[in-house]
Amino acid sequence: MKNTLIPTRHVGPIKIISQNLGINEEVSVPLATFETPLWPSVKRGAKVSVHSGGINVVILKESMTRSVLIEVSNANQALFIQEDIKKKNEELKKIAATTSRFIELIDCHTQIVGTLVYLRFAFVTQDAAGHNMVTNAAESLLNWILGKYNGAEYVSLSGNFCVDKKVSAVNSILGRGKYIIAEIIIPREICRKYLRTTPEKLVALNIKKNLVGSIIAGGVLSANAHFANMLLAFYLATGQDAANIVEGSQGITYTETRPEGLYFSVTLPSVIIGTVGNSKNLPSIKDNLQLMGCLEMRPAGENARRLAVIAAATVLCGELSLLAALTNQGELMRGHLKMERKNERIKFCTI
Repeated sequence: MKNTLIPTRHVGPIKIISQNLGINEEVSVPLATFETPLWPSVKRGAKVSVHSGGINVVILKESMTRSVLIEVSNANQALFIQEDIKKKNEELKKIAATTSRFIELIDCHTQIVGTLVYLRFAFVTQDAAGHNMVTNAAESLLNWILGKYNGAEYVSLSGNFCVDKKVSAVNSILGRGKYIIAEIIIPREICRKYLRTTPEKLVALNIKKNLVGSIIAGGVLSANAHFANMLLAFYLATGQDAANIVEGSQGITYTETRPEGLYFSVTLPSVIIGTVGNSKNLPSIKDNLQLMGCLEMRPAGENARRLAVIAAATVLCGELSLLAALTNQGELMRGHLKMERKNERIKFCTI
């Protein structure tokens, strides 16, 4: 079987600030993509980050999820299980902890449909993205539930209330993976010099395109231009499960004018990312993680949080650059034609 070659370049540096992680530095970011205009686009956003004092990034919460599904004989029994489970929080935590020393059960949401009981367990998985960890823990919890409640029957280890690799409202509301906000205040002069636009034009475009456009398209708690582009390129370069861009691409771009210039933010409720696990020991992946300082000796979970912060800042850079281009008629297509028809050698990286 031949290796798959994906063009990869390091873009930046991006100036990133995260108070809760103690980050205040410039970071070069690897992006693996076949869409070559993405590199200069993110690079422009990165340049803006440096000249505007940096992108502030905050992780609001983190929880990898797995839902189990059981069936009972009637709604009364379903309600009893839902209410009784709430009283068993500490016992459930202990059961989950027996499956891995790096997993912690932090929440459980229940949804009942007729005689079907959906239990959405949320876990902290430290430096792992946690797909296998949460499934293993959920199976132990499911087995305990089936043994605890008479009449409860197994339906599925995954009940689609997780929600894994599918668009959903629940992930956007409760989060899955890292729930992150990246924000920046861009002085008016920097908007003009590097983005060739104004704060007013960007705010108006965001309302009319991202917000109203997404509403009439039937978007599910999502209003952005192209989060998926940056996130997929970042995922491929760092050995993540690329299918998680389905939920990762859900998010909201929010803008407003301020006396000092433009406030620009991206909110990503479902960034599923890790620095350990499957594929992370591949040479190119390991090199990319080391380049960003995400394989250092730190407390459990800190490397993955750092990687998530960098991912969110990267998404902001690309989102900002594209929206700026769209405020100027003809700029987007000129850039694509220039880049994609340019006869140049592309450096390839084995993924």
